[in-house]
Amino acid sequence: MHIEFLVEDSSGRRLLELLIPKIIGEQSAPHTWRLHDYKGVGEIPPKLTRKADPKKRILLDQLPRILRGNNKTSGIDATVVVLDSDRRDCKKFLAELLRLRDSCTSPRKTTLFRLAIEEMEAWYLGDPKAVLTAYPGADKAVLDRYKQDSVCGTWEVLADAVHPGGAQAIKDAGWPLPGNLKHEFANKIGPHLDLKRNKSPSFHKLCDGLRRLVGSR
Repeated sequence: MHIEFLVEDSSGRRLLELLIPKIIGEQSAPHTWRLHDYKGVGEIPPKLTRKADPKKRILLDQLPRILRGNNKTSGIDATVVVLDSDRRDCKKFLAELLRLRDSCTSPRKTTLFRLAIEEMEAWYLGDPKAVLTAYPGADKAVLDRYKQDSVCGTWEVLADAVHPGGAQAIKDAGWPLPGNLKHEFANKIGPHLDLKRNKSPSFHKLCDGLRRLVGSR
């Protein structure tokens, strides 16, 4: 099976590069995939027939065009879209995504949506041991207070646990520090994430969905 993965930013792409082989096996053994990162999530276009500028790499803006193209392309068996839910109502957001899928793929190829609740940092926080391995000086009390997959400013919680001065120091420093740290989290914590140990329900939905997709579960 060949899968096209779409993710909203480059740090998310890096995390998936580390996770996918753990979940479905190494590249070409036997499944293959490509990862595409974008410059943000955007919004589902109100008119799905509207042509979006492909140079503006905003994921949801481009998604109708991408799904239509993948549907027509031989050699693509499935598309997996990985998004942060942010502060959206998850059930409503997923329903909107499924309506978009049904409007853009006929005959329908497999399209799987997976949401990180509220942000991908929830997947790191789901495995405190991985965080502490990557950052031995992390504030364990902050990690212990986190309620898994809650809408609470997830990125800020992780920053408060591992970065000197916490999230406020990062915000005060401004760009590009926040983006750089997202990549640092992926590179430092991602390799230590344990699929079975992780306590994030949305992380397990990703793992279970991919395994079902390739028929390994």
